[in-house]
Amino acid sequence: MLTTKVGLQIPAGLTFESWELAGRQLSGIVNSSSWWLGDWLVYGKDHYSDRYERGVRAAGLQYQTLRNYAWVSRRFEVKRRRAALSFQHHAEMASLPVEEQERWLDQAEQQGWSTKQLRRAMRLARGAEVGEASQAETRRRLAVPDSRLQWWHKAAAQSGVELEQWVLATLDNAAEQILEETQEQAAVELRKQPNRQCA
Repeated sequence: MLTTKVGLQIPAGLTFESWELAGRQLSGIVNSSSWWLGDWLVYGKDHYSDRYERGVRAAGLQYQTLRNYAWVSRRFEVKRRRAALSFQHHAEMASLPVEEQERWLDQAEQQGWSTKQLRRAMRLARGAEVGEASQAETRRRLAVPDSRLQWWHKAAAQSGVELEQWVLATLDNAAEQILEETQEQAAVELRKQPNRQCA
């Protein structure tokens, strides 16, 4: 097989076993490249802070993606990274304290969890913790597409908080802003009305 910048040239008549092996190797490269880019960025930020952004632009990758790689790489020293788990596994728990990260890494590795299974287990554990802490509080479920949930997870992780905290804070801020704007508009409309005297 031949790799190019725009694709993979696969020879005719490739056996299933060779095709499968290539898939495993490519998957390993993709997972490793996230770590490589993250470590590259961390080094650049630490050693070339004055020229760091120029180097990032030269790499030609999306800045937000690179920031995510760097953030996860900073949260996991090389000796704490698990080769049996993907970069995404690590990203899922990057916002947690080190002790919790280690506990979840152990479980994910021992159970052979996919990223989705890890996320589900973490969500269930959080739900149990929150439920124990506030049994009296009413809970509502909201159907959220996985793509949005992943996006929100990244935003929460970059903010350094749990997803639930981030969602609640974001929604509270949006509600506060809208309610303030509505009150301001109502006050303006009230001032526009002519003064009416009571009869």
